[in-house]
Amino acid sequence: MIKDKQALRDTVFQEVENVGITDIHTHIYPGHFGNLLLWGVDELLTYHYLIAEFFRYSSMSYAEFFALPKQAQADLIWKTLFVEHSPVSEAQRGVLTVLSKLGLDVAARDLDAYRDYFAKMSIEEYIDKVFDTAGVKTVVMTNDPFDPAEKPFWDTVGNNDRRFRAALRIDPLLNDYPNSYRKLQDWGYDVSQDLNDRSIAEIKRFLTDWIKKMDALYLAVSLPPSYTVPDDSLRSRIVEQCIIPVCREQNVPFAMMIGVKKLVNYSLGLAGDSVGKADIKTIEYLCRTYPDNKFMVTLLSKENQHELAITARKFRNLMIFGCWWFLNNPSIIDEITRLRMETLGLSFIPQHSDARVLDQLIYKWSHSRKIIAEILVDKYSDIMDAGWYVSEDEIKRDVADLFGENFWRFIGRKNG
Repeated sequence: MIKDKQALRDTVFQEVENVGITDIHTHIYPGHFGNLLLWGVDELLTYHYLIAEFFRYSSMSYAEFFALPKQAQADLIWKTLFVEHSPVSEAQRGVLTVLSKLGLDVAARDLDAYRDYFAKMSIEEYIDKVFDTAGVKTVVMTNDPFDPAEKPFWDTVGNNDRRFRAALRIDPLLNDYPNSYRKLQDWGYDVSQDLNDRSIAEIKRFLTDWIKKMDALYLAVSLPPSYTVPDDSLRSRIVEQCIIPVCREQNVPFAMMIGVKKLVNYSLGLAGDSVGKADIKTIEYLCRTYPDNKFMVTLLSKENQHELAITARKFRNLMIFGCWWFLNNPSIIDEITRLRMETLGLSFIPQHSDARVLDQLIYKWSHSRKIIAEILVDKYSDIMDAGWYVSEDEIKRDVADLFGENFWRFIGRKNG
């Protein structure tokens, strides 16, 4: 047993640094998915977080900026956010962390030198480099059969890199059925706009087909703050009559990411989305009404987090995960993770990267590891003050649970 607080701190930080992470929600792809996988310094700099921050300073029109080639956009963002102003935001700091962890000279502020580094890398070599640097063992992708750029890969080569696992993303099915049903028809599913009994059966067949095709670990959807079940909407009917039974039959969780207000500034594209507070009653209803289903939930609004943690205490079929999108700031990660740990012990998933650019795995996990380690030190110190001591093996177990095993156990699969 560890009885010295400095030894406790050293052990916790060592175990957190060494653990192989399962990143349960990303937007990255294996190398053979071609241009779907974004990587390199120009992709980092033109990530939509930084585009939004660029326009805090620039009077350039949105149309003019988006008409520029990517490298020119990156040049503007670098000049504005890193040279003319100190890069203290979390997204700005993230770029610096990536470059530094890769061994590049951040103090030189030499964007051309950074570009040269990436230009000499093959994509497969770089994927290995990023996974090793980030300490990530497995990532779960976001896989959308409604995406015309992605679907052909699943219809032909599929995924042959086991580090990348699939999650079936169904936003168009739930959020835009009056348009997406036509795609289902094109693919041979006998559905209609009015969602009749035949359509219900065919949507269930579609979901089952794609879960099996992808070997999907869960179904996922991003939802607005107004999302409500039950109600008389097409979305609510599809959830209860299609998704719930298929998830139960296939033993996969339904992951709901709730709170996105789409395109409050449509001129900004991906950077134009915002946040709203969700209604926790929908989560309570689903967990209570369907106890044999598993639900994974992350909410985008900070104001929802206490309610969500309390709800997770009441329903063992609910797994809350991550500090999503606008919550991925160190001060908020710290606050939410402490709240969850003080409410749920170690029975949650503290973080996911939500990375859209491969390189972001490096900074998001580097930053989050340190925050989570500090919280664990504090919590172990609290129980040490009460006379309860933990061993190195117990710390290793707890860390493994938080960074991967809780997820694999919840979905009923083996790690990796």
